[in-house]
Amino acid sequence: MKIMAKTDAFIKARIIKGYSQRELAKHSGLSHAYISLLERSVKSVGPATAKKLSDLLGMELEDLFRIELS
Repeated sequence: MKIMAKTDAFIKARIIKGYSQRELAKHSGLSHAYISLLERSVKSVGPATAKKLSDLLGMELEDLFRIELS
């Protein structure tokens, strides 16, 4: 199972919140590179990190991420 960002929704939520990738990385405790990889759906994210990012962006988890069953 992989939790992947819904690219367009994730980027839109970040921009609406007024965060750059670097600012979101700083607030979330993640690296800028990791945020970039998430936004391009290159990297998956763990449940706790997905929840943290959803909370920071003020969105529902289901609106920003999709679960892929492999």
